[in-house]
Amino acid sequence: MDAILAPHDLLALFCGALVGASLALIGGGGSILATPLLLYVVGVHDPHLAIGTSALAVSLNAFANLVPHARAGHVRWREATVFGVAGVAGAFAGASLGKWLDGQRLLVFFAILMLVVAALMWHPRASRAPVRRPHPLPWLSGTGLFAGGLSGFFGIGGGFLVVPGLMFAGGLDVIEAIGSALLAVGMFGATTAASYAASGLIDWHIAAEFLAGGLVGGWIGALGAQRLARKRGVLNRLLAVVIAVVGVFMLWREIGRV
Repeated sequence: MDAILAPHDLLALFCGALVGASLALIGGGGSILATPLLLYVVGVHDPHLAIGTSALAVSLNAFANLVPHARAGHVRWREATVFGVAGVAGAFAGASLGKWLDGQRLLVFFAILMLVVAALMWHPRASRAPVRRPHPLPWLSGTGLFAGGLSGFFGIGGGFLVVPGLMFAGGLDVIEAIGSALLAVGMFGATTAASYAASGLIDWHIAAEFLAGGLVGGWIGALGAQRLARKRGVLNRLLAVVIAVVGVFMLWREIGRV
């Protein structure tokens, strides 16, 4: 009983709930906070272990949240599958490269990515009309390969890349892109997690707690999503500020160690 209620476990549940709630409220961006939360709040000391653990938790959360979107008819299976299969190859290559890179150096690159993501989220492009292409499959494959590579390298879900990627390459509208992205994000995360698991770089106990917290947070976030729909732009910018602050903190903390 003490182990279940230990501060270490409660922090993992709480951080997982934050990520799940964020994803449910604004449809993306929260997974990039998973690795910093594991490192600086939960207390995972190895950067590679944090990345592998967060990849597994994000993947399982994505597959769990895919179900209601599929039931609502928001998933374009052909486009999502082509995008995801191409991205799996990228994720495998990216994860292999990420494991080879020094952990502190990887965190510096991760922090820079966070600042880029924050800038993109501050000027959301989700309202733009989707691009209709007569032959979308090559576009989906190329874009999926790129998104999967970044996802594997940094151990993130990559929803902030996958959603606009599906709109750009496959001509999906916003709600279809959000629903379809969950399949690709789950596939990318599973590939990255498998690569890290093969190297013994997943803390399975923390991953389970992070997933449990994420499911609860996602359920709570989903309850408020419709009520806060008109404020999603504000929430998007709020999360962008949080990501930017965490990115600057990571740069300040890690750049001197490289």
